[in-house]
Amino acid sequence: MRGSIVSHYNINQPYFEQLIKKCWSHNITMRPTFEQVKKMLDKMNPHKVSPVDMMMNLMEKYSKHLEAIVAERTQDLLQEKQKTDRLLYSMLPKPVADDLRQGRTAEAQSFSNATVYFSDIVGFTQLSGASTPHQVVDFLNQLYTTFDDIIDNYDVYKVETIGDACKSIFVL
Repeated sequence: MRGSIVSHYNINQPYFEQLIKKCWSHNITMRPTFEQVKKMLDKMNPHKVSPVDMMMNLMEKYSKHLEAIVAERTQDLLQEKQKTDRLLYSMLPKPVADDLRQGRTAEAQSFSNATVYFSDIVGFTQLSGASTPHQVVDFLNQLYTTFDDIIDNYDVYKVETIGDACKSIFVL
C-alpha cells in the first residue's frame, strides 16, 4: 500500500511529487536509480540547501504569514471593540457600562446635589415647517454637537436627545 502526498506551498512541489510517484511505481523498471534520483534532486535544489534548512525556511515563512494574519485580526477586533465601547458609552454612563462589562452589578449612587436639565427649542415646529428636512437635520446636528462638546468638559450624563428636546443630568 502506498502513502499519500500532502501538498504544501512550494515552487518545486510538482517535481517532488513526480519524483516520489516514480519511486513508488509498481513497475520496477519505471523506478529511477539512486543516481537518477540524486540528479533530479540536484536540479530541484540548485543552491544545495539541505532538506532541514528548506523545511526551516518554509516553517519561518509560514510562521510570519500566521503572525501577519493574527496582527490583522487583532487590529480588526480592536476596531470593533472601540465601536462597541462608543455605542455602550452613548447609552449608559461610563461607570455603569464598565461595571456591567466586568460582570458586576451596577450599584445605584446617591448625590447630595444634582440637576436635571430639560431643553426644548421654542418655535421649533414653525422653524422646521419653513425649512427643508436637510436644513432641520443640519441645525439640530450643529446645536447638539455644540452642546455635547460643552458638556464633555463636565461630569454630565446626557440621558437622551429626541428631535428638538434634550434631557441631561448634572452632578455637583
